[in-house]
Formats: sequence, C-alpha cells, structure tokens
Amino acid sequence: MQNALDYLETLTQHTRLEELWNAHCIHMKAFCFDRIIYGYTNYRSGSMVGDVDDFFILSNHDPAFLQKFLDEGLYFNGPMFEWTLNNTGSASWAKAAQALQDGVLSDQQLNVLEVNSSFGIHAGYTVSFPTVSSRTKGAMSLAARSDLSQADVDAVWAKHGREIELVNNVAHLKVQSLSYSNPERELTSRQREVLEWVGDGKTIQDIAMLIERTPATVEKHLRLARDAMNVETTAQALLKASFMKQIYLLEAPK
Repeated sequence: MQNALDYLETLTQHTRLEELWNAHCIHMKAFCFDRIIYGYTNYRSGSMVGDVDDFFILSNHDPAFLQKFLDEGLYFNGPMFEWTLNNTGSASWAKAAQALQDGVLSDQQLNVLEVNSSFGIHAGYTVSFPTVSSRTKGAMSLAARSDLSQADVDAVWAKHGREIELVNNVAHLKVQSLSYSNPERELTSRQREVLEWVGDGKTIQDIAMLIERTPATVEKHLRLARDAMNVETTAQALLKASFMKQIYLLEAPK
C-alpha cells in the first residue's frame, strides 16, 4: 500500500477516469474496503436527489447488487442515506446497527439491510463530501470485507480514518475535474457544437452561419440535444451538459 503522500501525488496526476477509479479501488482494498460506491448528483432538492439516471456513479460492487440498490431505488431507504444528506465527514455504519438495535428502522430500511446481508455487506463507513451548492451532493460508501465485523472496521478507522477520509475527498475532487461518458445522456459532436455556440451567446441564425447549415437544422440539433439530456429547454440542456462535462472539451470522449 502506498503511503498517503505518494498516493495523493499519483491520484492528482490521473487524466483518465477509469485509471483513477481502478487505482482508488486498489488503495481502498488495502484498508479492508473491497467494495465501494462513489455517487454524485447535481439535482438535489431537499431530501430528493433527482433521477437515478442522472446520478454519476462509480462502483466495483457486484452488478446484481447495484441493480437492486440503484435501479430498484433501495439507496433512498439506506440507513445512512439521511445522515449523508445532512452531514459532512465520515460515519461508521455502527449508526445503522444501533438504529436496528433500538428498533427505529422502517420496514424499507430493514429490507435494505437484508439485501446488503445477502451480498455479504455487513460493515463499513460512509464519507460525505462538502458541497458548494444546495443542488449538489457527493458521497463514498465503503463496504468492508465480508469476514470483518463493524468492530474490526472501527479499529481500522481508529488507526487510518483520517488518511482514508482525506484521500477519498481528494479522489472526489479529482473525479469532478474529469469528463465522463453516460450512454443514456450522450451528445453527438454536432449537438455538442451547437450547445457550445448557444453558451457563447449566439442566436439560431448565427449558429446556422457558423456551421454552414440552415436554421431548421440547428433547431433539430438543439431539439435532439434536449432529448439526449432529458430536459425541456435549451438552457436546461446547456446546464446539464456542462454539469456532465460534455461540452467545451479539449478532445472528444474516448
């Protein structure tokens, strides 16, 4: 396992998201966290975090678990979900165990714990990242090896928790600086181009002249861009594409 300084130096040098994530999974596994989920949304509103299709998710969990946890909406009833939305920092999953012991978990939350257990997920920590906007939220869920108890994991955290929280915060900031691909929200090069011109303040007529196409063709590309972003207005498409780092790219996504 790399020491913290060496790892942070390596982390900041990554230019490809896949390489960064693979390296981070390996580094977290050295601390006993062998299954992790990074989640981020730009569409938070109070206790709601937007459409799951618009979440930015990175994970090395079993796809079958992710299908249940994300696609079936179990994340919303995760015992740590409310804590994550309302706090910054790190928290032991002992909070969930205590809530279970106190009998204060809802049936939906109990179901999440049962599903977790069926996949060997018993102990871990959650890191909730600082936000700069009321609309954003990011967090890292760190599930420990299935042979470890929460007491074992708490002991690891007592020794290395400050370092683990630091490297996860830096990983979060680095991830946010890199472009990524979402097959469900992918723009073509022409859609990207016309949105960029809109962002530069150009009118439909201006853009038609710049790309040597008719205004009707420009309108078509903007409509398709709105469809790709699953929004109603061009302004919303521009904002979402910017959030997803699909415009103003140095090079096309690979």
